Amino acid sequence: MKMKQDALTSNTLVCRTGLKSRLAKDFKKNSSLYLLAIPIIIYYVVFVIAPLCGTVIAFQNYSLTKGVFGSKFVGFKHFLDFFDSMYFFRVVKNTLVISITQILVEFPAPVILALLINEVKSKHYSRTVQTITYLPHFISLVVLCGIVRDFTASDGIIGSVVAAITGEDVNMLTQRGWFVPIYVLSGIWQGVGWGSIVYLAALTSLDASLYEAASLDGAGRWKQFVHVTIPGILPTVITMLIMRIGRMTSVGSEKILLLYNQNIYETADVISTFVYRKGMLEQNYGFSTAVGLFNSVINCAFLIAANYASKKINGTALW
Repeated sequence: MKMKQDALTSNTLVCRTGLKSRLAKDFKKNSSLYLLAIPIIIYYVVFVIAPLCGTVIAFQNYSLTKGVFGSKFVGFKHFLDFFDSMYFFRVVKNTLVISITQILVEFPAPVILALLINEVKSKHYSRTVQTITYLPHFISLVVLCGIVRDFTASDGIIGSVVAAITGEDVNMLTQRGWFVPIYVLSGIWQGVGWGSIVYLAALTSLDASLYEAASLDGAGRWKQFVHVTIPGILPTVITMLIMRIGRMTSVGSEKILLLYNQNIYETADVISTFVYRKGMLEQNYGFSTAVGLFNSVINCAFLIAANYASKKINGTALW
């Protein structure tokens, strides 16, 4: 028995020594890469890991003057208050409606654009299209929302066209039914070109011999597209979709705050804007932290479920 324990201890020491030796060699070999990773590690420690300690505020009646250690512990009171709030159903429903619409309409747009650009034989034309579609990404969100407001006003370009069709001369952003389409379509305009970069990179990495083999087998352009291009890009699309589903309830507050008004709260108010009002305007930090924590937990659940489903269906997963 003692000999077995000595052998186990010896093996453990050897493994630890071997691991340290491999780590030392790897660090020496890739020291420049480790140095490049230091700013990223610091960023995540400062802005991601360290703020997690602040989630304790969600369980406190937090006061700026008393701090974390002096504020009264209230348990799950803020969570229960949120669930019982008259705004709970509204903000959750609006968040899911906008997010699901984005997944159904906005998510496929960069994929389709990348596939179309990939099929264009003229390099000059494809580069021109890429440049034009990239440009809106670099427009400030404040400027973009200002453009959207002007275009959808009663005397704006889009507002005038809609008025000519419907016969109603109104500001579109004051109508509840128009907010989600405006929000999603403006998001496509701003992000379709930039989002297509990932898929274009995946398409350029496809083995050219696959197309040659398909051509020798008598496959035309369409069959090559269906049987080579689509399967080749599918793992990337699924991975990006899983990551997008993991942000299902994280509809950003910045753009909505710049677009919405009291007339469209019924369809425009989401979890992030609700957290902003409670935390920044009403200074109810404990309650807003609790809502934010609830949002993060739901996102995590969506991510795990999407990853599990994808792994079971087609074997592609994040882990």
